[in-house]
Amino acid sequence: MGNHSLHLLIVFLSLQCFLVHNTMAKSAMTSNPAAIKFIKVSCKATLYPVLCVQCLSAFANTVKQSEQQLAHAALSVSLSKAKSTMIFVSKLNRMRGLKPREKQAVKDCLDTMSDSIDQINKSIPELGHTGQFSTGQDFMWHVSNVQTWVSAALTDENTCLDGFSGRGMNGNVKAALRLRILHVAQVTSNALALVNRFADRHRPSP
Repeated sequence: MGNHSLHLLIVFLSLQCFLVHNTMAKSAMTSNPAAIKFIKVSCKATLYPVLCVQCLSAFANTVKQSEQQLAHAALSVSLSKAKSTMIFVSKLNRMRGLKPREKQAVKDCLDTMSDSIDQINKSIPELGHTGQFSTGQDFMWHVSNVQTWVSAALTDENTCLDGFSGRGMNGNVKAALRLRILHVAQVTSNALALVNRFADRHRPSP
């Protein structure tokens, strides 16, 4: 019963995410093709460009051709995915039939995902401080904070993944969590790459 519930939960969450982003992205592509082109070019700087375009095309009307807004959208997506994954892990933690080692790994993952969410959450307003009135060392201070916090969030997510690398884990639990956490880590990696791109292209001259 537990494995069946787990399978249904995975299917529901994955399908829900796909439908929402696919519908929004199609609308944006027809209404703002210039912004879509900008997003595609920018996403080439990431490790997962296809995922990057899929996640951020829905924000084309907001992003337009602003590198700061694109980085902001990427961080928002990362935060949203991390929060939904946290809910997913919490549900796993309450499921019966987990082995002690699996239970501990899920608990550890909850802790690291909580830290990851905190890091991303505070990076979003910090990025907002890198606007037109932020120059020189002030700009670098704020953007450096964002880079540090998003890097820490990515480390937390990878730490959660490492906790499920052993052979003794239940196959369904291991597969479910790795799929979700890997997706979050890839989205966060893309967000960090876009923050770095924004920083490099707007770094003040010496």
